Amino acid sequence: MNVPDVTTASGGTATNQPDGFVRAGDCIARANALASKIAAAAPQIEASRELTPNIVAALHEAGLFRMLVPRSLGGEELSPEKFVLAAEAIARADASTAWCVAQTAICSTLAASLKPEVARKVFAARSLLAWGPFSPKAKAIACAGGYRVSGAWGYASGSRHAAWLAAHCPVYEANGQPRLHAEGSQIEITAIFPKADATITDNWRVVGLKGTGSDSYAVTDLLVPDEMTVNAYGRDLASKHERGPLYRFTVFQLFAASFGGIALGIARSTLDSFTDLAKSKTPTGGKSLLRDNAVIQSQIGMAETQLASARVFLIEALRAMYEEASRSGVPTVDQRIMLRMASSYATHQAKCVVDTAYHAAGATAIFEGNPFERRFRDIHTVSQQIQAHFSLFESIGQHFLGLPLHPKFI
Repeated sequence: MNVPDVTTASGGTATNQPDGFVRAGDCIARANALASKIAAAAPQIEASRELTPNIVAALHEAGLFRMLVPRSLGGEELSPEKFVLAAEAIARADASTAWCVAQTAICSTLAASLKPEVARKVFAARSLLAWGPFSPKAKAIACAGGYRVSGAWGYASGSRHAAWLAAHCPVYEANGQPRLHAEGSQIEITAIFPKADATITDNWRVVGLKGTGSDSYAVTDLLVPDEMTVNAYGRDLASKHERGPLYRFTVFQLFAASFGGIALGIARSTLDSFTDLAKSKTPTGGKSLLRDNAVIQSQIGMAETQLASARVFLIEALRAMYEEASRSGVPTVDQRIMLRMASSYATHQAKCVVDTAYHAAGATAIFEGNPFERRFRDIHTVSQQIQAHFSLFESIGQHFLGLPLHPKFI
């Protein structure tokens, strides 16, 4: 059924979505509108290690979990640029909330690889899919009509609010032999199943991003029908049912970009808080405000430059790749490398900015409940992710030196 647009009083548009809500404005505006509510809930989110029910409801109402769901399923199908900017806006208020929104939104791009009737079931209104990325001992044993899946997966951010889980598995024949592609590599699938079919382990006790509830889960010999599986991570473009340029991006590219955007949001809010502090704090033993110190002035100038340059680089890389996907259907290798560069660089520059602000704030920054302590822990947790690992720059360098790259890197 085609859903008509409704013109709002402000001249924008609002769309009647399947969950019954009317949403005005774009996702970035909606994210900014929720910022104060999210920021107020941030201490409770961290203490309970999951998003509060009120915040989950507000995010659903604003359609922010469905930013990357196909329009054919009532989603927003945003460009990656707008998606990352919305995630950045949420991260300014609370990194854990932004992380959960981004992760579950990216998981919804698997809808493009599912049959439409299956995608409608998995991504029904207020239905979320969460995903733990890897399991070294996972197996999908082929059987009549599907696979028997066993394994354990971790880092399932947002899983406490999800109805479905996904699991990546190498495929084996019934006799235990690996199922291989023609060139000899092992075939891999991503299986989707109800969260109720898995055993959940509450083990998310960490330094930062505490509110993401990124628990682990396991299944043993779970029958997953063929229709509930996609090729590895939904990477096969030829088999996708959705042909929009958004679905030319891999989940890894979207994860990397969103992590960079979230890091920039954390850094932006930290730097803003320090700027406010510098206008009112006179250090112990000092005679003038922090803002009157030449070193502080230089640090602020450098930090603002770092943030601005990293942000422009990331947005431009996303924009160029999306435009090429719209035009030809396949972004170039150089564009994919550029996105990898921009997303990794954004995270590292954001960490530097937060570190600068944290240390310049002095003892003020070490107390719980101030604007610095939680964000310091959050940015250092973001930077520990594989998508921000410094070894990525080695692979980037290999590309510019004309050396071969592993296909999964790009």
